[in-house]
Amino acid sequence: MNVTKAHIEQYLYEIHEAVRNGNYQIASRYKNMDMYIEYVFTEKDAEKLLLSLRTEDFSKVVKNAHPGYQEEALYIFGKEVTLLPRFGGGEENVPFYLKLNKLAGSYVIVISLHRQKIPLSYPFRDDSVERSSKAHARGRFAKNF
Repeated sequence: MNVTKAHIEQYLYEIHEAVRNGNYQIASRYKNMDMYIEYVFTEKDAEKLLLSLRTEDFSKVVKNAHPGYQEEALYIFGKEVTLLPRFGGGEENVPFYLKLNKLAGSYVIVISLHRQKIPLSYPFRDDSVERSSKAHARGRFAKNF
């Protein structure tokens, strides 16, 4: 599915509104829960991460593969943040993988919120934006928030 930057900007506006209004949930999947176990990372931090998503963090749109839900479009984003490991060690730059599903009525399900397994591509990001985005992410999410 080809999407425009304007489409992603509108999508993120709606995601941010849903998050600000509490109209979202993070799926209870083991991969997602691992972030809370491995790092000093809270639900409030997850909310801040969702609200920090920008157009440049967009990677792609895929169709939902689950039977009965194939008409749903899932939006994939990536963002690098700096977190503290829960069981010692220094700060780590953690590349997040986020898969979002915006349902009717502006309710959002965060299907995936975990460490990236493979690098993502970002159609609206160039090298200079990528560097500044990483620096911005580190500044916002360094574990003193």
